[in-house]
Amino acid sequence: MTMSKEQFLESSGLKVQVLELWIEQEWLIPERTPSGIRFKEIDIARARLIRELQSEIGANDAGIDVILHLMDQLHGMRQAFAQLRREMRGSP
Repeated sequence: MTMSKEQFLESSGLKVQVLELWIEQEWLIPERTPSGIRFKEIDIARARLIRELQSEIGANDAGIDVILHLMDQLHGMRQAFAQLRREMRGSP
């Protein structure tokens, strides 16, 4: 399910200025459609993570950049390994 910017703001509890900054910093990367930007449930989870990193851990912007980059790399590696496992199961 995707949601509009307004729906995302309501669900995430973010202010418009914060959302725009996070998009500019590429911490959140919404889908761009002819009718505007669209967000997914994973974007809400990522926004919550960013807020936790800021408020509970005290991470600054540079730290959040590093953490999100490493998490994205890990996610990509997990997808690659899953694909490799599927391919290996399919071959004799």
